[in-house]
Formats: sequence, C-alpha cells, structure tokens
Amino acid sequence: MNNKNETTFGTPFERIFMGFLSIVTGIILIFLAVKGPLFLHQIRYKTAEILNNQLIGQDLVNLFLLSVVLIAGGAALFLKKQISKYLLIVTPLYLIYYVLCYTIGWEWSSPKYSGNSEGYTFYFLFILIASLMILLYSLSIFPRKVESRFRKKPLIIYSVLFSFFLLVFASMWVKEVLEVMATGTTRAYDIAPTAFWVVRIFDLGFSIPLGLLSVYLLWTRPDTTYPIQFLFYGFFLTMIIAVNAMGLVMYFNHDPTFMMRDLMVFIILALIVFSGFIYIQKNYRVLPDNQSL
Repeated sequence: MNNKNETTFGTPFERIFMGFLSIVTGIILIFLAVKGPLFLHQIRYKTAEILNNQLIGQDLVNLFLLSVVLIAGGAALFLKKQISKYLLIVTPLYLIYYVLCYTIGWEWSSPKYSGNSEGYTFYFLFILIASLMILLYSLSIFPRKVESRFRKKPLIIYSVLFSFFLLVFASMWVKEVLEVMATGTTRAYDIAPTAFWVVRIFDLGFSIPLGLLSVYLLWTRPDTTYPIQFLFYGFFLTMIIAVNAMGLVMYFNHDPTFMMRDLMVFIILALIVFSGFIYIQKNYRVLPDNQSL
C-alpha cells in the first residue's frame, strides 16, 4: 500500500521537495503582495500610477487565493493527500503569466517612470522557476485512468458558448491592436505601451488559443486529456478571477481607463468558465488504481 502511494506522488524526494517548494512559493506571493501597492507601497513598479489599481486587484487574488492554494497544496502533498494534485495543477500557468506581467510587462526603459521593483527580481525568478517545476510535476502525478461521459447536446451548448465569448474577448484586443497599428495609440496605450503589448500578445497568442484548444480536445480526445483540461481550467479560473478583481478595483477607484463593457464581458466569461469547469468535472470519472506514469 505504501509503495503504491509513493508511486502516485513520484519518489519520496520529489514529493517532499515539491511540497516545500509550493509552500515557499505561496509565502513569497504573500510577501510581494504585502510589500506592493496593496498595503505597504514598498515595491514601486516602473509604470503609470493609475495602473496600481490593476496591481492591487491581482495582488488581492495572489494574497487570498493563489498563496492559499499553493500552501494548502504543499501541505497536502506532505501528507500524501490526493487533493494536492488538484490544488497544485491549477497554479503554474497563472504564475507564469503573473511573473511575465510584473517583470517584463512594465516600462523598464522609459525615462518617465521610476521604481525599485528590479530589486525583487530574484523573488519573481524563484516563482517562475517554481511554476515550471510544479507544472511538470503535477502533470506527471495527475490521474491518467479516467472515463469521460460527455453527451453530445450539452457539449455542443458548452462549446458554442465558451468559444463565442472567447472570440468576443479576442475581438476586443484585436480591435485595440488594429487601432494602434492605424493611429499609433489607443486607450491607455501612451501611459503603458509595454504592458499593453505583453497582455495582448499573451492573451491572443496563449490564453485564448488554450481555451479553444481545450474545447477541441473535449471532442477529439476526451479520455486522454484529463490532466490537460485540469491544467487549462486552473489557468482560466485563476486568471478570470484576477481580471475581474482588477476591473472591480478600477471601477471603485474611478480609474479613467476603466470600461464597463470590458468588465461585463469578463464577468460573463467568468460565469461560463466556472460553469464549464463544474460541467467538465462532473463528466469525468477517475478510475481506481490510478498511478503516475
């Protein structure tokens, strides 16, 4: 029994190391959130002051959601609890996005802005490296023996709704990119062009294609892509919570770059993502005797 349990979590060294790494990563997220514009204002990012509203929204999610998931996942891994697999796999893609936005996403080369966030570079590097290791580890230990029970009609409804709002989201960003190409600027572009391009390129080239790919895989390989579906949905869930948190902070702080249209799209997309996650999980059954490959 013990040998089987160890096999499902990799070697004892891997389990202990990854549990420790996850907990430390969660603690660093708390540290960075507290030091930033959310509380102490000791980290000053090289970007326009108005963008602190978005930073506060994301730091709120890091403090009260991501750090909790990482620490709980690491602790559960120490205790060999199966839930640790599900907790850890939802975090890595979000963490990669977060680090890219908080480092190369700001206006490092602009003489208009000053800050000290480069002094925290190694904290961000630690999170990035940890996220890559969590990604590979969680995929390697995730249940492989599953049975899908999707019925065609509900799957069609889910696929159409999810794809439609992903494409609406994509059209918002494409419109702004085309506007910059045509006029040289767009909403909030002048104050943070680097942040604009990082977010648009990442979403149009990564987030949205992942969403469409997840729908495709449900139709073509439903029985073999359970870990990938969980990985993707972990990213969709955490990112949509963060995006809506940013939007709400911008709204309540009367941010001039806020648009109610965008927030409505993201709220509807959040409802679809949460409903889709529940729908997909209800239609998968993990078979007994699952072991990592």
